[in-house]
Amino acid sequence: MPTRFRHAALVGKYQAEGARGALEEIAHFLVRQGLEVSLEKQTALSTGITDYGAVETDELGRDCDLAVVLGGDGTMLGIARKMASFGMPLVGINQGRLGFITDVSMGQFAEALVPMLAGDYEVEHRSMLEGSVHRDDEAIFAALALNDVVVSRSPMSSMLELRIAIGDEFMANLRADGLIVASPTGSTAYALSAGGPILHPSIAGWVLAPIASHTLSNRPIVVPDVHDVTIEIVAGRDASVNFDMQSLASLLPGDRIRVRRSQHQVHFLHPRGWSYYATLRKKLHWHEGV
Repeated sequence: MPTRFRHAALVGKYQAEGARGALEEIAHFLVRQGLEVSLEKQTALSTGITDYGAVETDELGRDCDLAVVLGGDGTMLGIARKMASFGMPLVGINQGRLGFITDVSMGQFAEALVPMLAGDYEVEHRSMLEGSVHRDDEAIFAALALNDVVVSRSPMSSMLELRIAIGDEFMANLRADGLIVASPTGSTAYALSAGGPILHPSIAGWVLAPIASHTLSNRPIVVPDVHDVTIEIVAGRDASVNFDMQSLASLLPGDRIRVRRSQHQVHFLHPRGWSYYATLRKKLHWHEGV
């Protein structure tokens, strides 16, 4: 990873109010710092910013050495998946509330980025999930996820019965509204709402969290990420699987979802002195003590 950056990809939540002005302010700042700037194509087209190249994500991954992402954690999730295979580091600038993975505030971005662009930063590596759906021994869908893979029932159907295996070993049959397989990053997302624990990003494990289990003894569990997790649809109509924001609906009994650790990681850059625990305190409103 370079110590000083030369070419920044700029990505934004273009639907947000004031996004164009904020993106232009960040772009002008980056240029003044001596960087070349390219806008992600959909960001450029949707905001009408024409002073910089409008570039597809694959080209950004090949040509840029840093991605600056304006928006919330959802915006970061989308671009992080696309940039993971290129090993590109990402910096998140949040326009609204503090995010778990977009932690630089818009009001302080210049102060934070000046030393970072010169190579003074904290780097954090996050694991990713790689999942696929199999029907009759044929893979019919595959995707990456940074947060989680979620198998769930449709709003109009009854609960699902799922068979769960870790590696080659049967673990449990579960009757519930669904199951969340979350990475450490995703442990503070949907899995947290389902009663799962928070995993520190350095822990090599997944959270398996049932959604509205029929049996109270089906509790969230943390498993090592060295084995595949296989979820088979035993019974239930119109089940779906969601890989972050990518969905496949109308799963059938007998379909199997396989989840494994991806060979790719996401690399987040933070200002020097950044703390994961401080982020949790701020986001979750934990009492900081004296």
